[in-house]
Amino acid sequence: MTISLYDVSVASFLRTLGAVSGFLDKGLAHCEANGIDPATLVETQLKDDMLPFMFQVVSVAHHTRGAIAGAKAGVFSPSSGIGTLDYAGLQKLVADARSALQAMTPDEINALEGRDMVFQLGERQMPFTVPAFLMSFSIPNLHFHATTAYDILRQAGVPLGKRDYLGALPMKA
Repeated sequence: MTISLYDVSVASFLRTLGAVSGFLDKGLAHCEANGIDPATLVETQLKDDMLPFMFQVVSVAHHTRGAIAGAKAGVFSPSSGIGTLDYAGLQKLVADARSALQAMTPDEINALEGRDMVFQLGERQMPFTVPAFLMSFSIPNLHFHATTAYDILRQAGVPLGKRDYLGALPMKA
C-alpha cells in the first residue's frame, strides 16, 4: 500500500479539523447548558506560561490550511495574528480551514512532493522539502495545539473523551 503526500497531510488534517470542530461544538453546548459565557473560554490558559485557547485554535487552522498554502508558496511563517476572535469566530475559522482543504485534490497536493520550501522566522530561514516540513513540523504542531485546545475545554468541565479527540476514523468499508 502506498501512502501519498495528500494522505499524510490533507486527509489527516481534515480528520483532525473535524474532531476540533466537534469538540468546539461540545464546548459551546456545555457553556449554553451551564450558563457559562463562551467568551471566558477564549482567553483560558492551561498554565500561566502557555498561550490561551484562542491561540491554540488559530494555530490548528494555521498548521493545516496555512501549512498547505505555505507548501504551495514555498514559504511558511508563524501566524501573523488575525486579531481577536470570539468563540463563534474560532468555530468559523476551523470550518473555513476544512472547506478550503476539502476543495483540494490529491493530484494538486501530491504534485508538491519533493518541492523545496522554507520556514521563515524573522530573518532566519530553515530549508525543508514539502514532505519533510509537513511531517516534521506542521503535523506535530497541529497535534500539539489541537491537544492543548482539547485540554483547555476538559479543564473547563466540557465532557470530552478520547473519541472526541480522535474524530471520525477512516475505517475500511
